[in-house]
Amino acid sequence: MEPEEEEAAAIQVDDSDRLLRYKIERPVYDEAHLRSRLLHRKKKTTTARQKLALYFQCSSQRAKAAVLGFLPILVWLPNYPVREYLFHDVVSGLSTGVVQLPQGLAYAMLAAVPPVYGLYSSFYPVLLYTFFGTSRHISIGTFAVISLMIGSVAVREVPDSHRPAVNGTNDSAIFSVADRDARRVQVAVVLSTLVGIIQILLGLLRFGFVAIYLTEPLVRGFTTAAAVHVVVSQLKYLLGVKTKRFSGPLSVIFSIKAVLSDITSTNVATLILGLVCLVFLYVIKDLNERFKKKLPIPIPGEIIVVIGSTGVSYGMTLAGRYKVDVVGKIPTGLLPPVAPDFSLFSNLATDSFAIAIVGYSMGISLAKIFALKHNYTVDSNQELMAFGLCNFISSFFQTFTITCSMSRSLVQESTGGKTQIAGLLGSLLVLLVIVAIGFVFEPLPQTALAAIIMVNLLGMFKQFRDIPALWRTSKIELAIWLVTFVASVLLGLDYGLLSAIAFALLTVIYRTQSPKNAVLGQVPSTGLYYDVDKYEEVVECERIKIFHSNSSIYFANSDLYVSALKEKTGVNPECIQAARKAQKKQKAKSCLTCLSKTHTEDKERGMTHEVLSFNKTMGEQTNGRLGEGLREAESEEVAFLQSFSSVHSIILDWTHTGFIDSVGAKAIKQVVQEYAAVDVRVVIAGCNRSLLSELDQLEFFTGVTSPEMVFPTLHDAVLHCQHSPPNITGGYNCEDHSN
Repeated sequence: MEPEEEEAAAIQVDDSDRLLRYKIERPVYDEAHLRSRLLHRKKKTTTARQKLALYFQCSSQRAKAAVLGFLPILVWLPNYPVREYLFHDVVSGLSTGVVQLPQGLAYAMLAAVPPVYGLYSSFYPVLLYTFFGTSRHISIGTFAVISLMIGSVAVREVPDSHRPAVNGTNDSAIFSVADRDARRVQVAVVLSTLVGIIQILLGLLRFGFVAIYLTEPLVRGFTTAAAVHVVVSQLKYLLGVKTKRFSGPLSVIFSIKAVLSDITSTNVATLILGLVCLVFLYVIKDLNERFKKKLPIPIPGEIIVVIGSTGVSYGMTLAGRYKVDVVGKIPTGLLPPVAPDFSLFSNLATDSFAIAIVGYSMGISLAKIFALKHNYTVDSNQELMAFGLCNFISSFFQTFTITCSMSRSLVQESTGGKTQIAGLLGSLLVLLVIVAIGFVFEPLPQTALAAIIMVNLLGMFKQFRDIPALWRTSKIELAIWLVTFVASVLLGLDYGLLSAIAFALLTVIYRTQSPKNAVLGQVPSTGLYYDVDKYEEVVECERIKIFHSNSSIYFANSDLYVSALKEKTGVNPECIQAARKAQKKQKAKSCLTCLSKTHTEDKERGMTHEVLSFNKTMGEQTNGRLGEGLREAESEEVAFLQSFSSVHSIILDWTHTGFIDSVGAKAIKQVVQEYAAVDVRVVIAGCNRSLLSELDQLEFFTGVTSPEMVFPTLHDAVLHCQHSPPNITGGYNCEDHSN
């Protein structure tokens, strides 16, 4: 064992006299010297050039690891157990594809693009994720929240009153729904391209942790608000009314007002068909939930509704006879790749960043849940890269932004899906519809798609149950949930999300500025220390105050830390200094009063200073009375100061202190000097090595502060203060002024 390790181990002796025993057993080094050596121990450092050379060092092993990390399929596919996994993946893939098909058509309506583009978005990204993704159970494709965010941007950029320019003017242009939809498709495609670029860049920079800034209450409040937006946007399809689609702040209110103002023109056939589909899907969803352990696969309610409503619409010619809005033309086959319209990039940059973060956050959170359940790991940075590649490459084939869907992922996992093969098979089912039988769904009523969307949002509305639970557990997280929900409903999903993130960060600052402070006491006959206000058996150490705070010390809370220290310990250096000054004045006054009283008594006896100078005996009596008065005044001063502050040591418990900056270090150094001026020693306990390094870099250990005031544990600091109390200086001495 190295000498320094032996010295450090000696400190860890756990008994009431370990500091004294340490000095006896190892007399070569005193305590101050040891702590200084531990603090300034040299570490092996690597220069920036060495780190850069090591990073760019190329070898066959590193190249192979990079390729396998970029293409996870090369890791798991060669070892794929066909007999064990293939049947389960086939069943799961077909079940997921049956759900993905109607959801792709429905969520395209939310994205404000024709339904066929929802099918494209349900094929290309899923195919690509098979190669780049690390999660075995999430279902990639369209999702209600992301589709709604895309639709809001598309409607903002290309509103319903859009007039395409002809010959540079809008005067002679004739309004065309086809032109409007084509322009909205361009906006959605450019959004997908930008989202992919942002996610790829964040993945290359290893920013997979960015999702942690979207805390769970924030995400749940945001998705609940998104569900409100979705339901409101689908009311016009359910009722069959023709209203304008709104976006931006207060769009929910404007949409409800528009629907209610035009409710008298409700299409009765559309409403009846929509309600029937709504009730049927709700019953199927409830049966799947109740009997999920008995059913081999969930009942595919969505595809039943799609096929049934399409058949009814075609057989009864609902579009022609009853004016029921249907999906319309679905072109057969895949579109050739087309470059996005780069002129739209500048207008969509902010929106694309918000969509990129939200989409990735939902995907990685669900991927981690399934990975934990099935005992495997997902790479957050690779997932970010996978989402980015899926969005970027697919955008050239006219798709909009995708993420994972919770409902489809649950179907894929519950039906026995084992690997990404299940998602691949589901996408092939969607491909079959695109290239062969897409025309079959042209009579599909839009009200049926609206019913599918609404029923799939029931799980999000159940998140309102979070409110009473958060009220009981965490008021701050409840505030985050409510602020996110209200802001997202009223301001729109984009501004609402930014407001929610800002508020969540403010709560972090609030928590660091309002930490839990306490004075600790010792559990008798142990080395344990707890809050004296919470535990009855805890006893404060005699003439020692232990101050504990569960926050780091930096510019935002350093003054609050010092104020809490003085308030909790009850030892305020300023008050002690003021009391001492007042006592000095009182003592000086007592000296003058005593001297005046002595002279008065001498005059009453008929004596003068000349007589006293020749009367030695009488002079001794006078001086005796004066000295007795001075001693009485000084004893009163000592008793006053001892009653004012009986504390000789204060221990700062930094066990939970993560970091300190220059402002915090200066504040602590200043308070140590203030306490030293009134004969109160301050020591630090439980300081971790990284914090010690920060203090050393900030040149904290100079002047009145030194490494000798730092102790490895709280018990070490208490033993040191008990065995070597500081010398308390006396203060103002009247006898020094008696002459």
